[in-house]
Amino acid sequence: MSFARGCSSMSSPSFSSSFVDSSSSSSHVSSRRTRGTRRLKGGVLVASFSDAKAKDDKEEESENKMVVSITGATGFVGTKLVESLLKDGHEVRVLTRSIKQAKKKLKPETLPKGTLLLIEPTKWPLGIKGSTHVVNLAGEPISTRWDENVKKEIMNSRVKATEAVVSAIANVKEESKRPKVLVTASAIGYYGTSDEETFDESSNSGKDYLSSVCLAWEKAAKKAEEMTNGETRVVFVRLGIVLDRDGGALGKMLPTFQLFMGGPIGDGGQWFSWIHRKDAVKIIRESLVNEELKGAINATAPFPVKMRDLTNSLGKELGRPSWMPVPDFALQALLGEGSSLVLQGQKVLPKELLREGYRFEYETITDALNEIVNE
Repeated sequence: MSFARGCSSMSSPSFSSSFVDSSSSSSHVSSRRTRGTRRLKGGVLVASFSDAKAKDDKEEESENKMVVSITGATGFVGTKLVESLLKDGHEVRVLTRSIKQAKKKLKPETLPKGTLLLIEPTKWPLGIKGSTHVVNLAGEPISTRWDENVKKEIMNSRVKATEAVVSAIANVKEESKRPKVLVTASAIGYYGTSDEETFDESSNSGKDYLSSVCLAWEKAAKKAEEMTNGETRVVFVRLGIVLDRDGGALGKMLPTFQLFMGGPIGDGGQWFSWIHRKDAVKIIRESLVNEELKGAINATAPFPVKMRDLTNSLGKELGRPSWMPVPDFALQALLGEGSSLVLQGQKVLPKELLREGYRFEYETITDALNEIVNE
């Protein structure tokens, strides 16, 4: 199956983005404008429904149209995934812990025309029923100071959300209404850290805390395949460090460089396995439709760099020096055990994606930073 299929453009439907609030009362979920909708500024439709039942008339759907349920849709990668799917004419169902917060992150006036359903936790099973695909991106941020409570929340937020999604998929008894694919986020933290080893999908897991989180995360997702007798294909997208201007690691580094205070973190010799956010979204999209992709895939650019090379390239793109390193002890004082995220690294290669012929939009750090800085 070609990679073009997963990212090809489809004409947008004629209706506007619709919010479906599953916590309010009204009627049945539909892609068409329904009773109970009201028009807001900019011609955006907002609808309220008593539940999140899927439209069952699949014969009315175009052959290539997907109905995608997403957890973590308001995050750094999730928001762009929602935008991409709507742009290509697919229906998106946001499985959220807070409809109020989701509305703040996913504003209809900023999204392409399409159908967007916001579904509260008690209605997640109804949202998943009738979905063709599910993407699981939920998880608390890890770039913070860790203590035992934070570590427990990092673990539980990923594993419990995944277990809820898997249970909902497995409990759809009608095969025609059960999602055929579950794409779940994982991370290159699976491999642990090393200055010397090179990791690909065949490498063993590490022994540290983040490795244990990724192992538990993937184990919970794998059960979707087991509980549906292999009918649901499961993909673990082990994300590298996602780069873009308005968030993530780069979003935190840019202000210091713009103030002429940028530089490498630690000694600069640690590996930095990265991915542009546009490629991260495209890889998730491809995982949804490419039946050859199963199990673990590394979502990292094919040319990882050392931290000092990243900061030197960033300085050149910005026309700023890269001269002020952030010492180890400062980060350890600020983040504690969490400082290992930036002071230690791993060299990870996307062997499975390259085998499948995936063409990265941004292969080198220079290409990625040039686009991000000059966008």
